[in-house]
Amino acid sequence: MQQLTFFLAATVRMATPLLIAALGLIVSERAGLMNIGVEGTMLSGAFAAFAISYYTQSYVLGLLAGMLAGGIMALLFAVAAIRFRAPQIVIGCAINLLGFGLTAVLFRKIFVEVVGGVAQVPSFPDATLPLLSKIPFIGEILFSHNVLIYFAFLMVPVMWFVMNRTPIGIQIIAVGEQPKVADSLGINAFTTRYAATLFSGFMMGIAGAYLSIAQSNAFNVDMTGGKGFIALAVVVLGKWKCFGALGGALLFGGANALQMLLQNLNLSVPNNLILMVPYIVTIIAVIASSGERAVDAASKGIPYEKA
Repeated sequence: MQQLTFFLAATVRMATPLLIAALGLIVSERAGLMNIGVEGTMLSGAFAAFAISYYTQSYVLGLLAGMLAGGIMALLFAVAAIRFRAPQIVIGCAINLLGFGLTAVLFRKIFVEVVGGVAQVPSFPDATLPLLSKIPFIGEILFSHNVLIYFAFLMVPVMWFVMNRTPIGIQIIAVGEQPKVADSLGINAFTTRYAATLFSGFMMGIAGAYLSIAQSNAFNVDMTGGKGFIALAVVVLGKWKCFGALGGALLFGGANALQMLLQNLNLSVPNNLILMVPYIVTIIAVIASSGERAVDAASKGIPYEKA
């Protein structure tokens, strides 16, 4: 029972950054943008959150810095994709390379050469919910986490409502489906796409900040470890729907938790094979769901040029 509780609680924790990034991606992709630069954006958010938390000793300011870093990376993507109509996949690759290189150089220059060692920062404390956290079995799994985990899961119904029951969501979907028609009806396709991309960047920044100042209190080079790419798979698996993304994030979070559990069991299995578990699950899940009907934007990845 103890191992099951550990596994399920770890699943929730591991699913959180994937879910936050995926919710941001859903908004930008439904608006017609194909941003594969999630990994570099999350990494930038993780480093910015870590650095500001270190120098201010405030995880709240660190979170804001992570959001800002994610927003800046998303803005770079948006300007190149929307203003200059550059190939979006190429821009996304460039964002990933920029995030990898820039964070590695800054970390080495600031925290290795100047600080002179592994630095730790204040991190989000657990916020156990009164009464609910005392429920046997369920309490430890669902109600004994830090505030960013609660934020991630609360955002699922919030984002579902915004995308399906408000004018904002209708505008985003309209721009992603038929930007020229939306523009003719008075919806500014460019502004909508910029706003959707910026929002996705903020969410990716929060996902990155979670890794460095909530899940841990340290930063490592390439600490995202492919989570940005898995977030892209979560969106595809969830069919660009908020509750679908929740299911996908829990699936991949469970795969990561299983990897941790297998490592703790000290099985006579090569460690590299155990580390492959989340990526094997990613491939199998995406292939298995590829034949199902999706709701992806019809104009995704196609630059819009106003006549």
